[in-house]
Amino acid sequence: MPEGDTVWHTAAVLRDALVGHTVTGCDVRVPRFAAVDVTGRVVDAVASRGKHLFVRVGPASFHAHLKMEGSWRVTARTPRTDHRVRIILSAGGVHAVGVDLGLLEVLDRDTDVEAVSHLGPDLLGDDWDPQVAVRNLVADPLRPLSQTLLDQTVIAGIGNVYSNELCFLRGIDPSAPVSRETDPLRLVSQAHRLLWANRSRWSRCTTGDTRRGRRLWVYGRTGLPCRRCGTLLDSADAGGRINVWCGHCQR
Repeated sequence: MPEGDTVWHTAAVLRDALVGHTVTGCDVRVPRFAAVDVTGRVVDAVASRGKHLFVRVGPASFHAHLKMEGSWRVTARTPRTDHRVRIILSAGGVHAVGVDLGLLEVLDRDTDVEAVSHLGPDLLGDDWDPQVAVRNLVADPLRPLSQTLLDQTVIAGIGNVYSNELCFLRGIDPSAPVSRETDPLRLVSQAHRLLWANRSRWSRCTTGDTRRGRRLWVYGRTGLPCRRCGTLLDSADAGGRINVWCGHCQR
């Protein structure tokens, strides 16, 4: 599931493959932007902001959001025809292929950051500010903690995996109000450490054990024993997202 760490890693891969190279092919498969062609231009930058990604080429900026299923692939082979492909950028002998992107639009390079101006502090951004994150987090003390963590205008980069894992690590039921967190600075600092530690790998780990099946505390483990106390984990729908928790460890 793409979260801030996945998008950061994706941007790093695209940056290594594209930046400094001249575009030799541009195929945008979104009707509104199908006529956009940056062939002959040099890729200047690839950047991420929360769950958003920008590929900047000349005066254009390709703005993508992976949503739930999206991904970018870099390949030296000619991409096969696939109805899920939204864009193919070819440069330097490689092809960057955007698949199942939840959003793809072409923006003016000079103003592309306006598209993400509503976001809270980016956990993996150069401008990460834990104090601002804390102020945003506690602004609505009665709001459920998991819902607040998922709000990108509060903190940018946390998805459902990290929301569940952070609530477990802090010993708080995800449906409990934000006010139940007595040390919000510690919470946002822990979120930053987790995403930072996972930014350069595809299989995220929050337990410290990178073996398959041992990487997460609660997410995706409904009905299985808690890794700490052995209590069977509960889960519930939370507005289209799934909360998973340990009834003993998370009060």
